[in-house]
Amino acid sequence: MSRIHDVEVRDLQLNADERGHLVEVFREDWDEYDHEPAMSYYSMTYPGIIRAWHRHLKGQIDHFVCPKGRIKVGVYDDREDSHTQGELNTFIIGEHNQQVVRIPGDCWHGFKVVGNEQAIMMNFPTNLYNYDNPDEERLPYDTEKIPLDWDAGPHE
Repeated sequence: MSRIHDVEVRDLQLNADERGHLVEVFREDWDEYDHEPAMSYYSMTYPGIIRAWHRHLKGQIDHFVCPKGRIKVGVYDDREDSHTQGELNTFIIGEHNQQVVRIPGDCWHGFKVVGNEQAIMMNFPTNLYNYDNPDEERLPYDTEKIPLDWDAGPHE
């Protein structure tokens, strides 16, 4: 798979016993968190819902984790100075595949809940959200500018 420049993925270790399981989702000694997160949040999304597309233009890096349910993460690189300009990556992450996906904020990105249950998506962005002046540019999920059919199979 050709990976978009600065997109990284880390497998998360699931530590299970008879009580349940524990998964570390952030450690300051992991390379994927080369810039310290400024905040964290989670969103709950219903099956089949698409939350896309958006990007950040002030240096933010996002770190997506899906501890519950399953999501398809899409990342599209249209950065003029990138050697991977025009490339698209998708990742299916969630309970079955515990990973953190590091997303350069200036790449278009978003996700869709796949499967029949709601999903929890956690993010550890490197910039604080500014309520008065959000660092977000948006496109509709079905824009012709980004070559992703959200219902198609993997596109890694």
